Amino acid sequence: MADGAHKSHTKEYMFIFGLLTLLTVLELFIPGMDNLSKFAKGSGLTALAIGKAFLVAYFFMHLKEEKAWMKFVAAIPISAALYAIVVVLESMAR
Repeated sequence: MADGAHKSHTKEYMFIFGLLTLLTVLELFIPGMDNLSKFAKGSGLTALAIGKAFLVAYFFMHLKEEKAWMKFVAAIPISAALYAIVVVLESMAR
């Protein structure tokens, strides 16, 4: 490929779109599962939402093409969210 030539990402984007669709369908079924506790439902929905957010940021917002330091900057809010989750879980255990 010549310098400056455009590479099509259509197949990759369609695969990610299909994956996001699958995760969304899973999100629709989780609330109706009566054999799961509220905690399991909430945890499952949260994990799916985080996974979808990662896919969107990594592929559609082109984070995969950024330098390592930019990926680190993007990970800072994730670490803050993990810290908040730990604090909430710790307070619930009291």
